Amino acid sequence: MQHPIDKVRIRQATAADADQLCKLLLLLFAQEADFKPDARRQSRGLSLILDQPEVGIIFCATKGKSVIGMVSILFTVSTAEGGRAAWLEDMVVHPDWRGKSIGGQLLHEAIKRVRADGCTRITLLTDSTNSAAIHFYEKAGFVRSGMIPLRLHL
Repeated sequence: MQHPIDKVRIRQATAADADQLCKLLLLLFAQEADFKPDARRQSRGLSLILDQPEVGIIFCATKGKSVIGMVSILFTVSTAEGGRAAWLEDMVVHPDWRGKSIGGQLLHEAIKRVRADGCTRITLLTDSTNSAAIHFYEKAGFVRSGMIPLRLHL
């Protein structure tokens, strides 16, 4: 489907965007190997971020009243870096809008914000088989880490 890219706006998400953000997360988790879509959990997670700015920030791409993409950033402290650090937790653009630089615009805005907030690093995880995502992040300057993720579900 063709869409004009003009009038796509990148802005900080608000609680009013939560339902549309949740729908984007359902799309994201349907394609990720480690997660399953669960609207209740995604909604609860979004609320925890949107209601507590010290926890993180979400940026969304909008066209009119529609949210067509999002990136969420969570804040932490890195003892290795000696300062604040960020996790890029979720990044998704609606399939109809992919390939139109919206992901790049969202990522740029997120990097600009965490840099302004004094963060020293952004870390992210992506599926090891998602070569398009890996290429996207590497093109933006991310480098592969020698560390591996381990997870304990509680």
